[in-house]
Amino acid sequence: MENKNLTALNRKRWFHVLLPLFIGSVIAYLDRVNISYAALTMNQELGFSASVYGMGAGIFFAGYVLFEIPGALIAERWSPRIWLARIMITWGIISVLMAFIRTPWQFYLVRFLLGAAEASFYPVAYASVIPRWFTPEERPKAIALMLASLQISAMIGSPLAGWVLGLTVKGFHGWQLLFVIEAVPACLFGVLLLFWLVDWPEQAGWLSEGEKRHLIDSYTGEIEAKNKIKQYTVLRAFGSGIVIKLCCIYFMWITGFWGYNYWLPTVLKEASGWSAIRIGWMIVIPMTLALLGMVTVGHSSSRCNEKRWHGAIPMFLAAAGMLGGVWLTDPRWGFAAVCLAGIGVYSAFGVWWSYPTTFLSGVAAAGAVGMINSFGNIGGYVGPFFAGWIKTLTGSFHWAYLSFAVLLTLAGFLMLTLKDPEN
Repeated sequence: MENKNLTALNRKRWFHVLLPLFIGSVIAYLDRVNISYAALTMNQELGFSASVYGMGAGIFFAGYVLFEIPGALIAERWSPRIWLARIMITWGIISVLMAFIRTPWQFYLVRFLLGAAEASFYPVAYASVIPRWFTPEERPKAIALMLASLQISAMIGSPLAGWVLGLTVKGFHGWQLLFVIEAVPACLFGVLLLFWLVDWPEQAGWLSEGEKRHLIDSYTGEIEAKNKIKQYTVLRAFGSGIVIKLCCIYFMWITGFWGYNYWLPTVLKEASGWSAIRIGWMIVIPMTLALLGMVTVGHSSSRCNEKRWHGAIPMFLAAAGMLGGVWLTDPRWGFAAVCLAGIGVYSAFGVWWSYPTTFLSGVAAAGAVGMINSFGNIGGYVGPFFAGWIKTLTGSFHWAYLSFAVLLTLAGFLMLTLKDPEN
């Protein structure tokens, strides 16, 4: 397409495809990590130890793993739009239940159900929505823009959580209000999504006939080119050496990612003695830097058409930040290490989720992305639980963060062994 026509098409795709995914991801991340801020007062009020909190934070991912692959396959074969709307409405309803937990087992059950409700949101976006609207070269940038929602969510949610935790309304404490306030947008936006997003370019009334034909031809041409190299079924994709390697990398990466995110407010509070509202505002700093890092890496990867180093270098930066958090005793340098770790654990996402769809498509891509994300979500359970267990055992997070640094380093080196699937 001519540059003028492509610019017009980009504006339409950003508004009608990326923006609803972006907003949905903002809400998803708010509902996923609000527990880390609620823990600042909830744990003491309910008598939850660090290990109980770590188990509850992590068990979310057990529900996610069980329903991830089936959900991704259902969405691909049926309707990504309807499936994403269903996800948002059900997880919004379940999020409200978090305000009424009283015992560790209630905590575990609701967190598990929340993970089951949210399962496959991101795989559906990566494997079933974005590939239908963006070419392989455009995907790193598109996914990075969508996943800028993670840091934007933290930048909105951190100060909001710090403020809400200080409230008491009609007997509801701040941590309870936090769960209720952040659940309502999920339900409302789930309904809106049914009318905003469409499943295929040919269904989009906001596209011209030429634009529809361009997107349809690009997508079908890509699938035909992939099938000439190697045709994947779902089972063949599951057994692919590349997919298995991606699963291993993502497990190590996300173990460190969620270990960092779920414990960050608690670690900062212990190290600094800051109030909840100040912690909320301070977390905006590493999230802003991480946002800039992810958009920059995604744009650079799309421009250079290179993925391995764009994925590996952020892992090495994250590992360095984790190590700095262990060994640096000066609070200012320690906070700088927190910022470096944040840049590292977030920056590779746009590049990462564009990789599976360079050699997979359709149900094979949906299933494989669900499988890769499931391994990451196992890491999402291991990271918070391991950090809580180490804290209970030793009274410190040092050994946990040292372990995360090792895993992130290994993930970076393993990324460098990835090859262009077309070779």
